Amino acid sequence: MKKIILLLFLSLIFVGAVAQIPLIPSPQRYETIPAQFSLSKATIIIHDMELDEVAYYLQKELLRHENLPLTLTSDYEQAPASAISLRLNQLNSKQPVANEKESYSISMDAGLIVVEASHKKGIFNGIITLLQLIRFTEPINGTWQLQCYNIEDAPAYEWRGLMLDESRHFFGKEKVKQLIDWMALYKLNKFHWHLTDSPGWRIEILQYPKLAYVGGIGNHTNPHTPAKYYSQEEIKEIVKYASERQIDIIPEIDMPGHASAANRAYPEYSGGGSQKHPDFTFHPGKEEVYSYLTNILKEVDALFPSQIIHLGGDEVHFGNAKWHTDETILALMKREKLKEMSEVENYFFQRMSDTLFKMNNRLAAWDEIAEFNLNPDKTIVYFWRQDKLQQLQTSLNKGYPIVMTPRLPMYLDYAQDSLHVHGVPANRSRVNSYDKIYNFDPYGYDVNYPLNSNILGMQVNVWTERIATENRLDYMIFPRIAALAEATWTRDNKKNISDFNDRLKKHLVLYEKDDIYYYNPFEPFKTAEPAK
Repeated sequence: MKKIILLLFLSLIFVGAVAQIPLIPSPQRYETIPAQFSLSKATIIIHDMELDEVAYYLQKELLRHENLPLTLTSDYEQAPASAISLRLNQLNSKQPVANEKESYSISMDAGLIVVEASHKKGIFNGIITLLQLIRFTEPINGTWQLQCYNIEDAPAYEWRGLMLDESRHFFGKEKVKQLIDWMALYKLNKFHWHLTDSPGWRIEILQYPKLAYVGGIGNHTNPHTPAKYYSQEEIKEIVKYASERQIDIIPEIDMPGHASAANRAYPEYSGGGSQKHPDFTFHPGKEEVYSYLTNILKEVDALFPSQIIHLGGDEVHFGNAKWHTDETILALMKREKLKEMSEVENYFFQRMSDTLFKMNNRLAAWDEIAEFNLNPDKTIVYFWRQDKLQQLQTSLNKGYPIVMTPRLPMYLDYAQDSLHVHGVPANRSRVNSYDKIYNFDPYGYDVNYPLNSNILGMQVNVWTERIATENRLDYMIFPRIAALAEATWTRDNKKNISDFNDRLKKHLVLYEKDDIYYYNPFEPFKTAEPAK
């Protein structure tokens, strides 16, 4: 009897271990199947002809990470003993699907894995799930025995984003590609690329070459470092790389403030600044400034197919002191009957937003623009100041689509542990730990959420004033990127921080394999905090 009880106990442990799927983010619904799929060089990938691109991505990733070359075919007449099938189909989900294009299902048995979706974005998400399962399976003699699951999945939010600031410190093409790879593995789909700011201009503009050659000189640490920027060919390469991973890149071209780097290159378009922030703004009263910025945005539009351009719009008051005495701006105010400097900002943004709209782009900007009179069908507000709830309320009331990215807990330049000494803020009781990101509720603020509130999703921001090296960049992103992945994908009723922690520990091994210098929240002193 004791032996029977022991066997039953051991079997329960085994079932429990198998039942925990190792995925991040956790799928909305899955069940464990008592079977194993044998993945080997004999396995064939069968796919609908419309899915060439994502099928090729699966093939390339298996070769890159597992040294496993598989054959692709669109011939369903083949009947191999081991096959992965990618099929476009309407899904018969047992639950409502809000983001149908990204939803998918997976069914697995000993000889066949079927990934189904109604759109290639969903197929891609299913492929990512499959790739994660493979990475957590050790091959034996060239064969991966994959635990079988049936999975139905769809994201909770359509916007799952990460912003990288490369104006303050520049990291380069290969690091950006590595970050995009990890975004893809975590089903994040919006890469917000902060390419211009006061420390440096990081994108080549052919009509105005000095923006890169002169504006690209320096960074937040050293204003005299040689110019660093992305050529247009490099931009195209990275955009294509992200597109293959179903990630949209949203470039940020800051205006009218944070323009010091641009104004170093072309001072004739400067609107002045303040003692602390010289040449901080573009000039809102000169007609030639609007032509100049329009020409820049036309080239940006041609490089980025996302049809969203972020124009910043924040913290203009840092450097608009000269606006108060500039005769051209005072004449503009009199002509347009503008009473306050905030109305001058509104005028500037009205004109630049019209420019974007004519290019068939949507405008994105920080929450300072919530009070401006912009088209809510074509404008996205990023709520970042959790201490300015009126900006959130105004955005909700006006019907703007909103990306939730409050400093607390979504800024990754902030310290992530009270033990850390180099992040922001100085008050270590206010840290942006991974679990705070995991548990963040975008509907948890003390505001009135209308029934039609259009909260697109969430985003973390990696500002780099205090991040100058790749090691520190890794340390501040990983593992908080994993917490964001689950916060934006998995519905609240499916989230469990204890279960997430168990899965996260397995993912730390993947970071090590990719030479990521990560912070280990379970062993805080395992890796030293980089100073910069």
